[in-house]
Amino acid sequence: MISSVLKTTPQRIPTLIARAMATDAAHRPPLSMHGLHARYANATYTAASKADILPKVEMELNTIQSVASKSTQFQAFLDNPLISRNNKEKGIQDMMGGGKVSHVTLNLMCTLAGNARLPLTSKIVDTYSELMKAKRGEVEATITSADPLTKAQLDTVAVAMKTQVGAGKKVVLSTQVDPTILGGLQIQIGDKFLDLSVGSKINDLSRTVM
Repeated sequence: MISSVLKTTPQRIPTLIARAMATDAAHRPPLSMHGLHARYANATYTAASKADILPKVEMELNTIQSVASKSTQFQAFLDNPLISRNNKEKGIQDMMGGGKVSHVTLNLMCTLAGNARLPLTSKIVDTYSELMKAKRGEVEATITSADPLTKAQLDTVAVAMKTQVGAGKKVVLSTQVDPTILGGLQIQIGDKFLDLSVGSKINDLSRTVM
């Protein structure tokens, strides 16, 4: 490898560097996220992208998180600081090795075990999910209404939201009911919040009168 680089003509070196940088950029996480859990999620995303198994790793991580939420025994295994790192890594190998999950997911979980970071698993999974949503151009939106919305109302709101998030973005819509808002809607799109509820207008009117 080194000898082949040394034999490369000076004219070709800039081209090779540009190709290497383009390859790295292609596998770079689509969001800039920070924190220890984000570092693990970012590294996992890059590894999965290079292996062309991003959706597979997402499914595997979601499954691990789901099992932990339903199994107190598995969650205790992840969280218990009294279990040695070696025993945790062996436990991960026993549960997930032998082709049960991809090498990327197995490497992440074994690394977490070896670094005593398994309690971060859920946060890492959530962060990886955020990266995947960004890659797919998905924007999460939550509609809160006093009464359940009809399909026609929901379709109208969905169309209006698509015009707000921009071209190439996909709105992933969820709804919830909160009778305390009295009427109207509360809309959460990403980190933006719009309060169009009757309750909010009444509060504004009260402040004005006072």
